[in-house]
Amino acid sequence: MLDRKPGAKVLDLDHVKLGVIGLGYVGLPLAIAFAKKFAVVGFDTDKKKIESLRQGIDPTGELIDVADLKLASFTTTADRSDLTKCQIIIVAVPTPVDRGNKPDLRPLLGACETLGHIVKAASDPVYICFESTVYPGCTEEDCLPVIERFSGKKHGTDFFLGYSPERINPGDRIHRFESILKVVSGCCPESSAVFEALYASVVTAGVYVAATIKVAEAAKVIENTQRDLNIALVNELAVIFARLGIDTRSVLEAAGTKWNFLKFQPGLVGGHCIGVDPFYLTYKAETVGYRPRVILAGRAVNDEMAVFVAHEGIKRATRYPPRDGIGYRSLVVGFTFKENVPDIRNTKVIDLVKALEDFNFKVDVIDSVGCKIEALEEYGLQLHNEPPRPMIDYDLVILAVAHDHSKELVLTRLAHCAAHVKSPVSVIDVKGLLADGEIRDLGESVSYWRL
Repeated sequence: MLDRKPGAKVLDLDHVKLGVIGLGYVGLPLAIAFAKKFAVVGFDTDKKKIESLRQGIDPTGELIDVADLKLASFTTTADRSDLTKCQIIIVAVPTPVDRGNKPDLRPLLGACETLGHIVKAASDPVYICFESTVYPGCTEEDCLPVIERFSGKKHGTDFFLGYSPERINPGDRIHRFESILKVVSGCCPESSAVFEALYASVVTAGVYVAATIKVAEAAKVIENTQRDLNIALVNELAVIFARLGIDTRSVLEAAGTKWNFLKFQPGLVGGHCIGVDPFYLTYKAETVGYRPRVILAGRAVNDEMAVFVAHEGIKRATRYPPRDGIGYRSLVVGFTFKENVPDIRNTKVIDLVKALEDFNFKVDVIDSVGCKIEALEEYGLQLHNEPPRPMIDYDLVILAVAHDHSKELVLTRLAHCAAHVKSPVSVIDVKGLLADGEIRDLGESVSYWRL
């Protein structure tokens, strides 16, 4: 942590110009929030995304009002030179893992190269705050040297670093950027004061200043690690109770009557946060000679749940002969990593689909929210808005993602085919979407099981 001389001048925010690198689920809402107080330049390397934003289209679906894209104070660009007049730059690029679950820092270090060129061209010090999830030490040990190398300038004199962990919850209309307490940190008292004042100007929930950048980085990565482990526990309980013939939801409801019982639900853990962030912490731990046990065990449990759900469905469906007399057919409802968001990155539903296909099930997938082009390009999978065949043709229906429209669609289709089925349709409800009364109303036309 740098020590600045007492009384060092803090950047005046009255006429500051702000840059945001990365206009995804984190960067876009953040940029719009700041654009209501400052001039903001939003930068992204995806030219198609920039064109969509300029046309007033929000690819993330996160903005409450897409009209905000037309704010006079908000400009978007794929040209890094447009950032050279910004005194403050916030970085919100993805930090995924590779196939071996090791941190993939290429997007982050690419942003640092861009920052280096910006700092090189700047006549005044540039304040840079990272929001991307990383392991403790990454900002100062990995990002800082790249910026110095490409700028030819010095940290602590020509540019100052900070870290403020993102807390965006995709699809959440209640907990927004402005209404979530913000953790900030800086490399020195001066930069901490700048970032504290900056975020406090738009975040109504308040700002917490962490002791160091490493503390802020560690705080972020353990937030999702803790959640991952709690979900892993109830997922493992669901596996145990399935073998015991006990309904997991009923058990959790009974246990939840105690005041200090943590109310987590079982499910598929995908996406680019909970299913990824723990690997950043375990990677860093291993570099200092410690092999995490609890964290990796939780990850293993959650990564296996999609296959477990598929096998439960297969076991139930194959109690009856296939409807067409030839092979079994399954309908998977929902494909994105989370309800009511279009993002298909790291969705665990693909593991479920592959497990069904391994047992020669023919699989149709419906999802009117997920991006069909990305699903085809990334997974070679065709998404449908509606079931491509009558519900009566399916031996197995898996409610994988609880989109708002999914429940009504499935109930309507199942009720319509109830009078025509010779054997029950096996329904697997991953998220407990159907209520007990709705299940009873379907009667013997459905063989129902929930995770």
